[in-house]
Amino acid sequence: MGRKLEQEKGIFISLVSMLLGFGCLMVYSASITSWPTEYEQIYLSRHMIYLCLGVTIAAVCSKVPSRIWFKLAPLLFALSLLFLVLVLFPGMGRRVNGAQRWLRIGGLSFQPSEMAKITLVLYVSRLLVLNRERLNQFWHGAVRVLIPPALIIPLVMIEPDLGTSLFLAMGVGIVLFSGGWPKRYFFLAGVVAIPSFLLLLFSRPYMLKRIHGLLATWTDFNLAPYQIKQSMISLGSGGIWGVGLGKGLQKLSFLPEANTDFVFAVVGEELGLVGTCAILFLWCNLYVAGLKIIKKLEMNSFEFIVAFTLLSMTVIQAVTNVAVVTAMIPPKGIPHPFLSSGGTNLLMNLASLGIVLSMAKSKQVEAL
Repeated sequence: MGRKLEQEKGIFISLVSMLLGFGCLMVYSASITSWPTEYEQIYLSRHMIYLCLGVTIAAVCSKVPSRIWFKLAPLLFALSLLFLVLVLFPGMGRRVNGAQRWLRIGGLSFQPSEMAKITLVLYVSRLLVLNRERLNQFWHGAVRVLIPPALIIPLVMIEPDLGTSLFLAMGVGIVLFSGGWPKRYFFLAGVVAIPSFLLLLFSRPYMLKRIHGLLATWTDFNLAPYQIKQSMISLGSGGIWGVGLGKGLQKLSFLPEANTDFVFAVVGEELGLVGTCAILFLWCNLYVAGLKIIKKLEMNSFEFIVAFTLLSMTVIQAVTNVAVVTAMIPPKGIPHPFLSSGGTNLLMNLASLGIVLSMAKSKQVEAL
């Protein structure tokens, strides 16, 4: 049984490596401009630095026993909360395109909200396990478990970053679902969350504009948002086989964020439908392989909840990026895991999969 698990982990790691290798290739190709300079090498070098750091972090995370993650969850959550507060302070938070999401310390900058995707999952999973026998009690089962997301998510929304806020809420939802949260609490949470979301939606004109832009993409293409229009042109011009690696034209100052949020469109233009389907094939197999390595974990255990949630969130982020690029959901800046140019998102996605491997081989944590 141990040998089979090691083989399944090997397949899982191989699939991640294939996506990472594909990402290096596409980051370099997508960074080429109409006036080739040394910037292509600079983008690739920066990506490789983050990649090496991310692989190192993933390797370290995979060696940490689940009982350590269980004990560290409150501290890591508190650290994320502190960073999210500091990012809102002038001089510490870095504002880009109207959003203050990056925390600058010395010469380094990173997004605390990306770190919160992991720490919130760990902490809520811990609370769920500790209160397993008292989930039917409203205070222990609902209020205590929902306090952490109630602290984190509003801070992310203030930045503002609605997309990440929804992603964090979705992660908490997966934790609660996989942890056996009583169904009546989901109903109560929906009663509160849905009207709140609609109120927020109608209070932010730019959010309604994005929805109208999405509808225009399929009704009157001339009225579609610029980035979605260029993305669809990229995908369409690639056809089945693509125009050839490095030969795409849309990335030459037409397609915004070609090496980050819209790198999948570059894949579609240069490698065609075959290339995009290959990427989706790798992701499907990665998810299946990940589920296989955690299938022996006890349902509702800390290890299973954390591993299933982090694995699912990584795959869902990839699916969401593809949905944005193909105009299936409103445009939102979200990187494609392992393919987009490196940064905090790459580091945290690799750390997430490292934790998945850690949970897969750890003994079950006994609730205190």
